[in-house]
Amino acid sequence: MDRSSHARPRRLAPVVALAAAAALTLAGCSSSSGGKKAEEGGAAASAGKANTPRMTVALVTHQSPGDTFWDIVRKGAEAAAAKDNIKLVYSADPNAGNQANLVQNAIDQHVDGIAVTLAKPDALKDVIGKATAAKIPVVGLNSGLSDWKRLGLLEFFGQDETVAGEAFGKKLNEVGAKKAVCVIQEQGNVGLTQRCDGVKKTFSGTTETLYVNGTDMPSVRSTITAKLKQDSSIDYVVTLGAPFALTAVQALGDAGSKAKVATFDLNKDLTTAVKQGTIQFAVDQQPYLQGYLAVDSLWLYKNNGNYSGGGEQPVLTGPAFVDKSNVDSVAAFAAKGTR
Repeated sequence: MDRSSHARPRRLAPVVALAAAAALTLAGCSSSSGGKKAEEGGAAASAGKANTPRMTVALVTHQSPGDTFWDIVRKGAEAAAAKDNIKLVYSADPNAGNQANLVQNAIDQHVDGIAVTLAKPDALKDVIGKATAAKIPVVGLNSGLSDWKRLGLLEFFGQDETVAGEAFGKKLNEVGAKKAVCVIQEQGNVGLTQRCDGVKKTFSGTTETLYVNGTDMPSVRSTITAKLKQDSSIDYVVTLGAPFALTAVQALGDAGSKAKVATFDLNKDLTTAVKQGTIQFAVDQQPYLQGYLAVDSLWLYKNNGNYSGGGEQPVLTGPAFVDKSNVDSVAAFAAKGTR
């Protein structure tokens, strides 16, 4: 992409941090039919808000209905929007074509910036090019670390999923695992595939991949149960999201399996499960930070010409392991829905 449409000052004075305002509250809206899911936030805050001109930022993700991970991302985005005098417009769809349409909607609304996830980057390539042509700055978050520069985004905030997967595989070696099944809840999602591939690369035991329908949790439970009944040698179930880990624990009981569960990502129920020992450990990528930084970066770019990593390097928010040894230090934040 021609980056000339995003003029970049050489050096500007650093921005003084503004006091954080209370996070905006956005009402959830979803549809199992794959249609548009959108809501707007941005009610005026009385204190601690930037005095810069009002901006409108669109946050467009591949959230599936009921996936609590994205509630944490949105809380971070809302906090940044409240602080920066930004009207935040959130929309999501797990179908890549529909997600591209949501980005096009943001372009048509002449927003001041777009933050987008790239779970299926090639499906979003053309519409991101249209945003660039319209001189709308675009940043990436959560998914797409391998593709953000190729698609011409200004910045990226997230974790390297391959590195996270490799660290997970090493952790499995440390705990003595021998055979793991890696559960992918969305086929074609590059980040999820990279996680399982990373696990396979460093895990000295045997790894299998199990695909489930992440939008149908009873089906997830029954599919994992069937796999565990079929193969009693599986001693670890690796899931790629907190809700799926908790469902996997139920599947263990259904199957009468002695396998253990470990996962990527956190929520408050997951931290409780780690405390109780029903989940062995989790990899935290700090989704709150991803949402916060993505929205705040667009304010910084518009008002001070800043762009993190100089357009060359991503800002990494993970991975970090959470287990019994340190879960208490993050549990209070998870209970508030910010970790």
